[in-house]
Amino acid sequence: MKTISSTLIKLLVLLYLSVLSVSQEFDFFYFVQQWPGSYCDTVKSCCYPTTGKPEADFGIHGLWPNYNDGNYPSNCDANSTLRSKKGCRPEERHAKELANASLPERQRTLNLRRQVNLLQALKNAGINPDGESYSLISIRSAIQEGVGFTPWIECNADTSRNSQLYQIYLCVDTSGKALIDCPVFPRGKCDSEIEFPSF
Repeated sequence: MKTISSTLIKLLVLLYLSVLSVSQEFDFFYFVQQWPGSYCDTVKSCCYPTTGKPEADFGIHGLWPNYNDGNYPSNCDANSTLRSKKGCRPEERHAKELANASLPERQRTLNLRRQVNLLQALKNAGINPDGESYSLISIRSAIQEGVGFTPWIECNADTSRNSQLYQIYLCVDTSGKALIDCPVFPRGKCDSEIEFPSF
């Protein structure tokens, strides 16, 4: 599983780097980290290797370019099977440019990940991945206190349809180096009380 996780992280880093190398015609990035317990605690489930599962920590889901009006750049072929009814799926926005990354740019992404320790910020506020429910306000406040910027919290539902902490969005400048205040947040909402599932 560590091989799968490291491969996934490498692909996400390459995706981010390809975006940087294509152009700077966007306003900011969403830096999105995902809680694996919330992904695995859905109907999608997870399959763990016999040698153990990955570390219980937030993983990088992506660094997505966005505009201040809430839209995002895309370069999908209009005739591609990768298009959804709403346009390009985020993971295919820049699929053609994945090979254009350089080692210094990869390091930038990893440095950003080290700068943002979401799990520690939550634990410092007594919010732990223990299957208990916490208020959305307390989760948002803990992250804001820990990293210095207001996050956007995305929830999903477990197999019992309970709202749970899924992804955390922070905003980054176009250099991919510094956190910034988000000019706009994604759509969607969480319940006022959400679970933080164990992993």
